[in-house]
Amino acid sequence: MTMVSRILQSKGYDIWSIPPDATVFDALSLMAEKNVGAVLVMDAGLLVGILSERDYARKIILKGRASHDTRVREIMTENVVCVRPDQTTEECMALMTDKRIRHLPVIEGAKVMGVVSIGDVVKAVISDKDFVIEQLENYITGKIA
Repeated sequence: MTMVSRILQSKGYDIWSIPPDATVFDALSLMAEKNVGAVLVMDAGLLVGILSERDYARKIILKGRASHDTRVREIMTENVVCVRPDQTTEECMALMTDKRIRHLPVIEGAKVMGVVSIGDVVKAVISDKDFVIEQLENYITGKIA
């Protein structure tokens, strides 16, 4: 069972963030540049929200607002669901499914350590399952070292 800390070790600890007073257009530009679906909203080093493509689609496009004139703080999700490095991929998957979210900031104390996405979690779960299958095949065929 893979832990969140192992996912971060593998993918890296990059954190893409934007201040709450930045424009939504600036946030979208950062997401496009970094090829990510969400950015953390940080104020004085503290996590105050998250802005995702879904927030943009539902709170800008569908409401006829302009991304150049709207501040991140106006549309960000403030109650951010987070995980700790010692949590499992299964816990992440359950949270993401229950809350219908695709990105989980990883927090240790008050510090943001990184972000795991649904893609990261699925990749880890598949890897775990592949490992178990390989071990079972080796057991069945007598190839255990």
